[in-house]
Order: sequence, then C-alpha cells, then structure tokens
Amino acid sequence: MDTRAEIRLPTSELRDDLPFYTKTLKMRLDMIYPADNPEVAVLSGHGLRIRIQKGAPEAPGTLRILTEDPDGFAEGQRELVAPNGTRIEIDELNPPLVMPETEHAFVVRRLADQAPWIIGRAGMAYRDLVPSRLGGAMIASHIRVPDGPVPDMVHYHKVGFQLIFCIHGWVDVLYEDQGGIRRLHAGDCFIQPPQIRHKVLHAADGIEVIEIGVPAEHITEIDHDMELPTPQERPEREWDGQRFVHSIGKDGVFKPFRVPGFEARDTTINANTKGVASVMVARPSGPASPVWSRHDCDILFNFVMSGSMVLEGEGKAPYRLEKGDAFVIPPRMATRYSEPTDDLQLLEVTLPGSFETEIVDEI
Repeated sequence: MDTRAEIRLPTSELRDDLPFYTKTLKMRLDMIYPADNPEVAVLSGHGLRIRIQKGAPEAPGTLRILTEDPDGFAEGQRELVAPNGTRIEIDELNPPLVMPETEHAFVVRRLADQAPWIIGRAGMAYRDLVPSRLGGAMIASHIRVPDGPVPDMVHYHKVGFQLIFCIHGWVDVLYEDQGGIRRLHAGDCFIQPPQIRHKVLHAADGIEVIEIGVPAEHITEIDHDMELPTPQERPEREWDGQRFVHSIGKDGVFKPFRVPGFEARDTTINANTKGVASVMVARPSGPASPVWSRHDCDILFNFVMSGSMVLEGEGKAPYRLEKGDAFVIPPRMATRYSEPTDDLQLLEVTLPGSFETEIVDEI
C-alpha cells in the first residue's frame, strides 16, 4: 500500500513560488493543477514533500534545510523568505559538538531533599544530580528503569563522553560491534563512545544507574537502519578516539587512592578514552586521620553508592552524606572526607582523566 504525507503551505500566487522552491531550494516539482490557472503544486526534496495551495488556511510556517555544505546552498544565505511567506533556515547537517566552558561550583545534592523524579525517554525516571549542569558542561542523572522489557530503539548520542554505572539490579544492552547481549550488574559500568549504536533490552531487580553526559545538552538520534547485534565483533574499534568499555566490578583490584586513607579500583576508562575521563570506585582503606586536599581537575563529581561520610569544604558548613547523595568539588577548593563508615563506596568521575591532587596541611 502506497502512503504519502505532505505539509501544506499557503500562497496567494503560485507562479511566484515555483522558481524559488525549484531553483533556490533545489526541490523537484511533482504535480501541478489545474493546467490553465494553477492553484496547487506539490514539490519534494531533502526528505520533504510539500503542497503549496492558493488560499490554504494555514500560516506560512518555517522549513529547516540541513546540509553538509550550508555555505554552498542558496548562495550561502542562512535565512530566506519565500514569496508565499514561508521562512527558510539553512543549517549544518552535522554541526560540531560544542563543549561549554565549565562554570565551577561546589554542589551537594542529597536524596533526602527529595529532588523530583522526571519521566524521560523510554519510560525511565530521571533525577538530576547537578541542577546547574556546571554551565552546560555536564549532566549527571540518577535513573530508574521499570522492571521488564524496555521499549527502546537502536539509537546513538552525539556526545563527548558518556558513562553508565549500575548501582542496583541489572540491565541487558546491545552495542554495535560488541557481540551479543551485555548484562550490566551493580558495580559494573559501560563507557558509551560517541555515536556508538545501542539498544536497552530488559531491566530487572529495580535497576538504577548513574549516567554522566558531556556536554549537558546533546542529541539522541534513532538509527532506523541498523539491526543489533551486528554480525561483526570489533572490540578494538574506536569512536572519536574512544573504545567501548564494559568494566565488571567484581574483577576490580583496589589500589591506593589519590586521597590518603582511601583505596580505589580503576575502571580503565581513563586509558580507553585516552585521558578524556576517569571513573574510579573509592572506599576507606582502614583507620586514618582525614586530610585536606585540593585538585586541579576541571570536573570532579562523586556519588555515594553506599555508607556515609562527612564532606567538609573550605568556607562551607560540613555535610553528612548518605547513600544516594552526590557532590561536585571545584578546582583548587580544599575539602576533607571525614567520618567514613566501613561500607562507604564513592563513585568518582573526573574530566579530564589525569590531574594533580595536593595534600594541604592547613587551610
């Protein structure tokens, strides 16, 4: 069954519109009638079909044309107005990813403060962990996925960095060129390189994940052509210099952390993103006096996965942090992790992956 869809646009004089749409906008005339005094013309092009009709009741509207060569289309004009009043916007088909400059801030977000859960894509519930988004530099979300099959489609993100860290339950996901189903358990994480195709299949056991995206605003596109799993498996493939990572928590080895009195396991994300970001899981390594420290990292985010601690910040009142709380420490601000419980586990995400930490004797 042949089915077509059209967008109707009004005109007062069709003869004035045809040269503009066919020559300036490079669209194809498919239909015109009546022959003696045309009042309707149907044109197609750039994935669009429009019907220009004399006396149609609609407003003229706006058409956006996306092209790989916007400067070579319509003689370089980016905004035009057709004779029938329709606005035309010419823009880039694949605009470069813009990384906003980080607006540094000391941020504490506590679960007890009852930050609202918002229903987002594919029925998932999102809780914003950094409301300021640090000026658009990053987004950190606490996500709950309803148990059962997930109504997801093959999609990808135009993003600079993206992490999925499971903190409860499990979820099954398919990834381009990474073989069959990947099951993410609590303590595991994925690094989703820019534009890798993937699809969430099934969630169970009250699945909860932490998702970090850089920059905060990025585009998600649906790929209607790719089927997952892909026939080939290419674990060494890179997307914008980054490799897919499936870090399994139970296999991690703990080593001394950058903050004395703690140890951490490395998820290998620093190495596999070539220094774009680092993801560590830190915990107390034994009885020790807390120390003050400063760092020079652009973005340093933490999420309390279990246990509790007191976060002290230079010039700030102490915060007692519990499971589900998150915080951001800006560069060069002295902080101290005090009174950690034995079961404390911190998820630390930093951009870039390598930076310096200075131990401070006094503040």
